[in-house]
Amino acid sequence: MLAPDKRKETIDEADIVDEAITSRRSVRAFLPDPVDEAVVRDILQVASRAPSGTNMQPWKVWVFSGAKKQEITDAVMNSGIRAEKAKWDEYKYYPDQFFEPYYARRRAVGFALYGALGIGKRDVDQMRAQHDRNFVFFDAPVGMIFTIDRRLNHGSWIDHGMFLQSIMIAARGRGLHTCPQAAFAPYHRQIRPVLGIPDEEIVTCGMALGYEDTSKPENRLRTERVPLEEFVTFVK
Repeated sequence: MLAPDKRKETIDEADIVDEAITSRRSVRAFLPDPVDEAVVRDILQVASRAPSGTNMQPWKVWVFSGAKKQEITDAVMNSGIRAEKAKWDEYKYYPDQFFEPYYARRRAVGFALYGALGIGKRDVDQMRAQHDRNFVFFDAPVGMIFTIDRRLNHGSWIDHGMFLQSIMIAARGRGLHTCPQAAFAPYHRQIRPVLGIPDEEIVTCGMALGYEDTSKPENRLRTERVPLEEFVTFVK
């Protein structure tokens, strides 16, 4: 049994970790306040401790701000490709046909977000404009694009996801917020030349990083999680 002081230390550490995980969410409006590059480097260094099969570390990240971030925005927004026509030709994030219970969960979060913004079900132009906010990184000062070597297999994609989560948790430990953004993946042809991404790398997603703008209604959204009984089976 742990000594009393050790038990308290363990509980305190658990609270810190739990808070970082449970306070992580997709923030969709950021303050313009800059984030020091040294802080971003620290976050990525910590996140690089994410596990990966045989320590392959199958992730690459391209970090930018300022003029280079604007170049990414311009490349996507001036591509002439609307979001609903963007081709997922490198990989598919979603199934071709949604089914339950995933369809209901998807609809619920969509209605909640657009409801918070006062966007109705038939306000297509406003929905599109909100989706396009992805491409300005929701005004975050730091943008990131992630890639993975196309020769790697599904296991490495799992590792890649753990790296992404580690970045988001490390950011919370420093008072920062993030938004992972698969919306960038269909625009890999526009993004590649701006960042010099080689063809053997698949663009998996982007991520916005910065300080939350708490005055924005979209940041009041808190998504629900289903109870343990719906996804956990304790086998005895």
